[in-house]
Amino acid sequence: MPDVKIDLEIRAPIDRVWETVVDIERYQDSMDTVRSVRIVEQNDECRRRAAWSVLLKGSILEWEEEEHLDRETHTVVFKQLRGDLEHFDGHWTLEAIGLEQTKVVFEVVFEIGIPMLAEMLNPVAQRSLQENCTEMLRGIERTAAIG
Repeated sequence: MPDVKIDLEIRAPIDRVWETVVDIERYQDSMDTVRSVRIVEQNDECRRRAAWSVLLKGSILEWEEEEHLDRETHTVVFKQLRGDLEHFDGHWTLEAIGLEQTKVVFEVVFEIGIPMLAEMLNPVAQRSLQENCTEMLRGIERTAAIG
């Protein structure tokens, strides 16, 4: 399955970056490709379900995912429950690399789900997801840096 992995160093303390990463309902305020994100169920502070709608190269991609948040290790693991792709799982990992510097790693593994077209579509989808995910990280960087 294709994957996308992006890391970015953000000049902000890890706790501020963490709060920005987990505040997904505000993503659309700072990210052009995010149409909407809505928390549809919050079981506790560590587990929730969210509905996403994003623009991917002019197409709308929608899914619902389950997220596991671990504030202690600064990780978010997500798994698509249903949506437009056959498979869409990944994680966020934050690491303090100084008092005012945080490394953010975002990784997603996906499968379009059209076997006959996978060889042609997967590279295009991978590049598009890479661009979208980079834009998401830049939005997090702008928000976290502001405070």
